[in-house]
Amino acid sequence: MQFKANSKYVWYSPYKLRPLADVIRGKNAVDALKWLTLYGTKRSIPLRKTLVSAVANAKDRENLAPVDLIVCEVRIDQGPIREYHKPGAQGRAMPQRSRQSHILVVVESKKKKEA
Repeated sequence: MQFKANSKYVWYSPYKLRPLADVIRGKNAVDALKWLTLYGTKRSIPLRKTLVSAVANAKDRENLAPVDLIVCEVRIDQGPIREYHKPGAQGRAMPQRSRQSHILVVVESKKKKEA
């Protein structure tokens, strides 16, 4: 059985979050949580929180331990873009784009994966 968790409107660019998602995809849930905890950037925090939520969903619904779970899907989609202007040279306005992300984490039981 699959268990999902969503995080929407995360204030990190999807271009910066996708390399982290590529590392944890296909790993054991415990190993992925350890790796995200030890990874040294702040942008790993929302991904870790979403993974913890998916593991908690599995524990709540089917009473599965985190050791029995595999991260089968991690999707980082682009959310809305906030556009604003900052002052530039010679009195010009320089456009800025601040991107948001939507995170989807799906974990699955190892026993289901093997069957």
